[in-house]
Amino acid sequence: MRAYIFINTKPGTSEEVVKRIKSKVKEVVQADSIYGRYDAVIIIEAPKLESINEILYRVIEKDPNIIHTETSLALSS
Repeated sequence: MRAYIFINTKPGTSEEVVKRIKSKVKEVVQADSIYGRYDAVIIIEAPKLESINEILYRVIEKDPNIIHTETSLALSS
């Protein structure tokens, strides 16, 4: 299962957030600091939805520089 996690961070912290998530979460396929509506996008692949849920709520959203996340799940892998 693949999830695209769009992240808004505190100003000037998106690159730091991306590096920290890449180092903490082995399921990260790609992580980029971006320009646009969101400050970063993280792509993760996990075997089941419960795994994605755990990564999102126990690791990613615990980061103090993250203001908001929006997750989209891929329809097929």
